[in-house]
This record gives sequence, structure tokens and C-alpha cells, in this order.
Amino acid sequence: MAVEKFETALKKLEDVVRKLEGGDLSLDDSLKAFEEGVKMASFCTKKLDEAEKKVELLLKKKDGTFVREDFRLDDE
Repeated sequence: MAVEKFETALKKLEDVVRKLEGGDLSLDDSLKAFEEGVKMASFCTKKLDEAEKKVELLLKKKDGTFVREDFRLDDE
């Protein structure tokens, strides 16, 4: 996929959604737009998953020092 940035893919996804919601596309154009939207959504999800894995929280301990811990969602 030629898209390299999350923000670019998200913008393209938003544009696709607007086009599809507009209802002015032919069936073929709607299917092409939908396919592009699925690709953009998949790319964005992948980038968000990668970012989540990289996030670390610095937690301050009682003695004033900091410790690194992996980011975890409460439901994990």
C-alpha cells in the first residue's frame, strides 16, 4: 500500500465514507470505494495496533523514582 502515514489513510477513509454516504456513486464505483475504504481501515487499525504496542507509561514510585511499564488496557 502506498499510504505511509496514519493521518493520510484516515483522511482517505473519511473521504470514502462521505462519498458512500452521498449515495451518488454507481454500483461499480461504490464497490471500488468500499474496497478502498476497507484497505484504509485495515491500514489504520494496523498502525494503531503498532502504536499501542510501543506505548510505555512512566509511573512515579513512592520514593520519587520512575519505572517503565508496558501499556495495558484495563480489560486485558
